[in-house]
Amino acid sequence: MRIGELAERAGTTTRTLRYYESRGLLPARRAENGYRSYDEGDLRLLQQIRTLQDFGFDLEETRPFVDCLRAGHPAGDSCPASLAVYRRKLDELDALIGQLRSVRAEVGVQLARAELEASAGLPGGPAPRCELGGQP
Repeated sequence: MRIGELAERAGTTTRTLRYYESRGLLPARRAENGYRSYDEGDLRLLQQIRTLQDFGFDLEETRPFVDCLRAGHPAGDSCPASLAVYRRKLDELDALIGQLRSVRAEVGVQLARAELEASAGLPGGPAPRCELGGQP
């Protein structure tokens, strides 16, 4: 199939496919007429890349999965290098979850303090303030 058909079937653009080709993620095969030529295996590579990017993987992190498929494995995540990327991504996500939990706890503390001050300050109490911004 030609580049336009592959882009349509993969739900992407020809520009993206050319970029992937320049990065070595998509093969650069040419037909006798000089047009780029792709097959169903290339569509599988693109689907793997898109799925991983939807999960938050950057383009370079998809390379081991693509290499695994190119090596003939039935799934891009059945190779040791792909599993290592999964492990690193899980560690990264766990760290982000920890940061979000910390921020959530701090916001909860600020909310509880603000609610207490607001209820204690009813009629004529001090004006509410925001400690996060440092202004009244």
